[in-house]
Amino acid sequence: MTVDYGQERATQKWLSPQQRAWGRSPHQKMTPGLAEKLCFTAIATTSYAQAAAVAARWGVAVDDAVIHQQVQRAGERAEQQAQARTAASATLAAASPPAVSPDALVIMMDGWLLRHRGTDWGRKPSEAAGERVAWQECKSAVIYHLRHAAKTAGERGLLVEKFVVAHVGEPLEFGRRVQAEARRRGLGEAPQVFVVADGGVWIWNIVADRFAAATGVLDFYHASQHLWDLAHTLHPDNEAGARAWVEPLLHQLRHGGEAGVLQILQDLPTWCAQRAQAAPPTVAREINYFTEHREHLHYAARAAEGCPVGSGAMESLCGQLQGRFKRGGQFWTEPGRRHLMALEVARRNQDWNEVWQSN
Repeated sequence: MTVDYGQERATQKWLSPQQRAWGRSPHQKMTPGLAEKLCFTAIATTSYAQAAAVAARWGVAVDDAVIHQQVQRAGERAEQQAQARTAASATLAAASPPAVSPDALVIMMDGWLLRHRGTDWGRKPSEAAGERVAWQECKSAVIYHLRHAAKTAGERGLLVEKFVVAHVGEPLEFGRRVQAEARRRGLGEAPQVFVVADGGVWIWNIVADRFAAATGVLDFYHASQHLWDLAHTLHPDNEAGARAWVEPLLHQLRHGGEAGVLQILQDLPTWCAQRAQAAPPTVAREINYFTEHREHLHYAARAAEGCPVGSGAMESLCGQLQGRFKRGGQFWTEPGRRHLMALEVARRNQDWNEVWQSN
């Protein structure tokens, strides 16, 4: 396309009026609107190649490398904005109240693994030793208000509105980001805060550091897995015996009898001795596990307060992120993964427009 180009009388600057109308800077080859559309397509599809194929259906012939370039630019802005919000969160929380009326806030945290290119990526020959793939943990969080929890017609849980955090790095930085996002969503005004998570030590260290006043809940599914593992240890090769032992405990744990369950676990060494069998190491480990989480096992009381006793929303988010970042054949570079993920988080947290307003 050919457009006019000339000198503006008022400023004596050379420019193209049509490019200005499109929002393009003098040396910019793509309009911001098209760049935004391509970036959104990149996070909504499964690969840059697929994004390019979708663009071709609009009548826009663009190489996947061009889409990748646009994502890196926009993703860097999104990441910088996220870091700025995290750094300013304490000041902002004190200066302005949340935009929504306060109610109980729920925070869930977990981690999942994705593949990065290792230090020996592409090393030849293929049989030569080296780190070609580096698995890294993406720590993730879901934050929502209880009033936004609903159910479908089929009684499946549904969140009308939720906000997310995703970070590959140290728990300390992840904790800062989760706290900053929670502050944006009314942490300081919430009458009650619930943290629901599995038994990951790094998660509960974050809770103690950043959310000490919150009510902790150990995900019931993970607690039940630990009891099942213990049942199979105590009744090896006897599925019926394991089931008969664990099912009453699960019912008791879920319906307010956690003190009794803890007592049964603590009595297991004696139970084993009475049967003339040595207590397996698993017994001491599981006793310690449940004892450390004794304040996070009040499932009946939490359910009565409206708090979820499982981390289904967190598992759902992890699955959704893995659907984009952990597909077959995907091996990320650090900036490539970070920038695309920053855009994905901005989209989910309703910060998308801010990314493009600063363009």
